[in-house]
Amino acid sequence: MEAIEDIVIVGGGLAGLATALGLHRKGIKCLILESSPDLRTSGFGFAMWTNAWRAMDALGIGDKLREQHVLGKRLTILSTSGKILSDNSISGVRGKSGFQEFRCVKRDLLLKTLNNELPTDTIRYSSKIVLIEKDGNLKLLHLTDGSIIKAKVLIGCDGVNSVVAKYLGLKKLSFSGRLATRGLTEFETEHGFKPGFLQIIGGGHRAGVIPCSEKSVYWFLTWIPSEENKNVDQSTEKMKDYAIRNLKNANASEETLELIQRSEMGNVISTPLKYRSPFSLLSAKITEDNVCVAGDALHATTPELGQGGCMALEDSVVLARCLSEAIIGYNRGGDAEYERIQGALEKYAKERRWRSIKVITLSYIVGFIQQSANPFVRFLRERLLARVIANVYINFPSYDCGKL
Repeated sequence: MEAIEDIVIVGGGLAGLATALGLHRKGIKCLILESSPDLRTSGFGFAMWTNAWRAMDALGIGDKLREQHVLGKRLTILSTSGKILSDNSISGVRGKSGFQEFRCVKRDLLLKTLNNELPTDTIRYSSKIVLIEKDGNLKLLHLTDGSIIKAKVLIGCDGVNSVVAKYLGLKKLSFSGRLATRGLTEFETEHGFKPGFLQIIGGGHRAGVIPCSEKSVYWFLTWIPSEENKNVDQSTEKMKDYAIRNLKNANASEETLELIQRSEMGNVISTPLKYRSPFSLLSAKITEDNVCVAGDALHATTPELGQGGCMALEDSVVLARCLSEAIIGYNRGGDAEYERIQGALEKYAKERRWRSIKVITLSYIVGFIQQSANPFVRFLRERLLARVIANVYINFPSYDCGKL
């Protein structure tokens, strides 16, 4: 049996849920196809900067999340020798387009908040696409259970291994040469960590500690694989020991070391940091006919600027706005509707292409500078580049994706 849907979103992660909510706010129904059997709330934290909060306000969920997460006050960058390289205010400071805001949001709370705002029948779980075909103005989506769905609009929000990106012909992601380990520590009482973003950089590592709330703290460590650290990610304890050993050498506080020791880590202890080549995006098909991609499927990036989730939220607002302008108030069906949808997706792609190229490029450069063990790069980092990087962190989120 073949069901016909106006808009199908592949992937029920941040980008998929946010795009669906944007469309729902405009009165447009859509269907999310999620391959997992339930909502994917595993994971720990998202660094949410000003641009992300503007997007969440546009989606109508900003204040609900502010209530549960502390406002970050300062961005402090330390060298592995313990030297303060930069110390800047990051919230309440007037930027290029208004006051800045930074909070680290717990991933499960963010996804549950988005999901709770959607109609109950929006997500179809355990639904994995195995083949996409063209049928006139429609796309035929063949699922693993043998069913077929016809879609007037197909949006790929299915992450770094996107089947929709593959359909569009986007190139495979590149490996940055770095891996990341993340964790979250929950406290029974207030933890005492200052609200802000603490980073320790250099010597092949980049570590960060960010309180999410008064009783929870998110931490991460990005590292370069070598013979010295081979197999450290085979178990949680080995990975914790490796993180603690390196942070101890970097003069991290006893509170930070204890934080890591007692933290919760996921089943996936470390993940390779991959990115979509910015050069490939110069001419890549972000959209074709009535198909497009958003979130990591479009602009997978290394995490150094903390902009992966922020960019996904920007995408969702821009995409929902473009599609609603093409759909609302017009007669449905026929070639005219198909052409309006094409135009809407092309408008979205034009707006997001250069923004995506910029964040991928800057993130990669910042990551290289922060983690490099090269003596010359270290010299520049400790005398000049750390302050430049801090300014990038603070000024890049000034972007405003606009309203729905």
